[in-house]
Amino acid sequence: MTDNRNNRNGLSRSEEMLDSENQRRVDGLSDKVSRLKSLAFDIETESKDSNRYLDDMGNDFESTHGLLGGTVNRLSHMVSANKGNRKLMCYMIIGLVLLFFLAYYLITKVTS
Repeated sequence: MTDNRNNRNGLSRSEEMLDSENQRRVDGLSDKVSRLKSLAFDIETESKDSNRYLDDMGNDFESTHGLLGGTVNRLSHMVSANKGNRKLMCYMIIGLVLLFFLAYYLITKVTS
């Protein structure tokens, strides 16, 4: 009878050890799942923000494309009109190049 009782106590202890081990592993998995869930929400938020930023950037590029397209059309019309406009165009190009070099000089002077 004592052997039977010791055998039952041994089984219940081993079951308790298995239950506690299982509970510990369940708790560990639960922590990992909650971390993964939090990470997934962070990734979702970041991807939505990035998509919104890219959409805004696309709209900005479209408006810039329209502005530059109109400017190029006006310039090509001005160049093809007659020789007087070509002279004006050369002056404008020289002025823009000089303005670029002046801006470059001022920027390098300020940052030095």
